[in-house]
Amino acid sequence: MAITFSDLHTESGLKSLDQYLSGKSYISGNQLTKDDIKVYAAVLVKPADSFPNASSWYDSVSSRLAPSFPGKAVGVRVDGKGAPVDAAAAKPAAAGGGDDDDLDLFGDETEEDKKAAEEREAAKKQSSKKKESGKSSVLLDVKPWDDETDMKKLEEAVRSVEMPGLFWGASKLVPVGYGIKKLQIMITIVDDLVSVDSLIEEHLTAEPCNEYIQSCDIVAFNKI
Repeated sequence: MAITFSDLHTESGLKSLDQYLSGKSYISGNQLTKDDIKVYAAVLVKPADSFPNASSWYDSVSSRLAPSFPGKAVGVRVDGKGAPVDAAAAKPAAAGGGDDDDLDLFGDETEEDKKAAEEREAAKKQSSKKKESGKSSVLLDVKPWDDETDMKKLEEAVRSVEMPGLFWGASKLVPVGYGIKKLQIMITIVDDLVSVDSLIEEHLTAEPCNEYIQSCDIVAFNKI
């Protein structure tokens, strides 16, 4: 059978609690239980000495809770009417046992709580996971100034361009006419990191590569 404590912020409420605790160490017997935590939370301040049983009980609960909250409290006051508190009737303690050693201040975790926690954790991992960038395969035509351009050095100049997300692949020389050959070369790029237009305009046809390269065109562009 449960007992109800009401208005524990008032003299009458504290008097009722004090009378109930007469001859008792705790709300539900001789050991601290969740019933004590419920009632303790409803008592706004320590009962006055005119309520010796409630005052002694309050000090006992405070001393038991203190190790669970090692931080330094600045002190707060809570105004307003306290909610009624139901306390379960005392139950015989199991021999050699008790729930004091591992005090759970907030009750048992329900299946709904566990599921919600798992969903929050999964959402957090999903949002923090870096989105994988797409890649593209590009075929470039690199043309020299004339038939006297050293094509070996031209290819070395091309491959000397390095940047994150740029990977040079296979190449070959293709005859254009009048003894001139062009370099065809494959590249693989990470789309979010490399712009092919910038690669051509700012690197391949700019100094120092433009000593060998007259122009560069995109022959094929395919998403991987």
